[in-house]
Amino acid sequence: MSESRVLLVDDEEELRHSSAQALELAGFRVDAFASAEHALEFIGFSFSGVVISDIRMPGMDGMTFLQRIREIDAEVPVILVTGHGDVQLAVRAMREGAYDFVEKPFTAQTLAGTIRRALEWRGLVLENRRLRAVAGKRDDIEQRLPGRSQAMVDLRYKVRAIGASDADTLIIGETGVGKEVVARALHDLSSRANSPFIAINCAALPETLIESELFGHEAGAFPGALRPRYGKFEHGRGGTILLDEIGSMPFDLQAKFLRVLQERVITRLGSNEVVPLDVRFVATSKVDLEPEVAAGRFRADLLYRLNVATLRVPPLAQRRSDIALLFMQLVRESAARYGRDDVEISPALASEIGERDWPGNVRELRNAAERFVLGLEAEQDDATSERPNGARLADKVAAFEKSLIAGALAAHGGALKPVYESLGISRKTLYEKMQKFGLDKRLLAAEAQRDDDA
Repeated sequence: MSESRVLLVDDEEELRHSSAQALELAGFRVDAFASAEHALEFIGFSFSGVVISDIRMPGMDGMTFLQRIREIDAEVPVILVTGHGDVQLAVRAMREGAYDFVEKPFTAQTLAGTIRRALEWRGLVLENRRLRAVAGKRDDIEQRLPGRSQAMVDLRYKVRAIGASDADTLIIGETGVGKEVVARALHDLSSRANSPFIAINCAALPETLIESELFGHEAGAFPGALRPRYGKFEHGRGGTILLDEIGSMPFDLQAKFLRVLQERVITRLGSNEVVPLDVRFVATSKVDLEPEVAAGRFRADLLYRLNVATLRVPPLAQRRSDIALLFMQLVRESAARYGRDDVEISPALASEIGERDWPGNVRELRNAAERFVLGLEAEQDDATSERPNGARLADKVAAFEKSLIAGALAAHGGALKPVYESLGISRKTLYEKMQKFGLDKRLLAAEAQRDDDA
């Protein structure tokens, strides 16, 4: 086994050297490190070895190290070394994706046997990936997550790697980037593909019924509960549960959900019976949750338990080279959906589409593609963009929108509530548009007053 590679991480120099020597005598190629940070530099999708790490270390500890490795490749086998009394921590590590653990003091033979099994498993993983590539076997991940930018290539690679595992996953990305698309891809790539995929919008659940919706209830558990009912968690047994916008989950409910993640059991409202729960959890968030933890709005232990693997979906602003090609694909899909003939896209329009800002990301781009196919906007936009003195439709719409808001602000003396109510938009939307167009309600109100006085 001279070609087998083992990364050994331990901050205790004497134990690190003695373990490395014993493993080398057993035929392994060993690279020893005093810190996890340095070892991370040697781990990638093509890494063909095994990682052995102590759990308790200064700086990055073994659990954090495990999480970081799983973000790179969820199928790198990690063996954690625990001290006496750390068995509960070791069990937690296994739940979070560790391949195995060994307890101090251990024999070289015991550790070597565990390493050999892990190397065999890793070899099968890499061989399976290689055979799929050689055979040209295609899945539909490229169709779901198109793009030639490096950011999208990396994302698809990670989705394929993590999808085949059973790891709970946190997906982070701006509104409209396709977080649910990624979640469904993870489900379809897993062994749970033929089982339910349950999507739960944490922001839309009524706060008074949220526990009943998730956990279910027995008859008589509360007024109106006439019959027992399965909750969404039970409906998802054997499959995947997507918790959309997990940051919106009420803080007191987060503790109960943490127990579900840790123990994979639930208890219906009005019952003392524990129900086993075989599910994979995937959660999404449009913002990083670390600041939410710092602000006291999200539990730190829930975050660490949830993000066994983390995927970041890039916004269109970070992959502008993909925008024009993505628009063309969305146009083809829309044309097929509406039964239209193939729609041609001029080079001028394709270039313009790629240069625009798309704050709504793929969702906004898809809407634009549908309008183009239906002839509602983009054809006029394309025609005017080819005239030297012709304003683009988007510019005309923006100018009209600005004048409309400015007129309403002046008419109401700068008071915002009657403005957004009369325009049928939210207060937040009005603020965003005022900022976008550089509108100052005080100046507009003063100008209107001067006109009245004149």
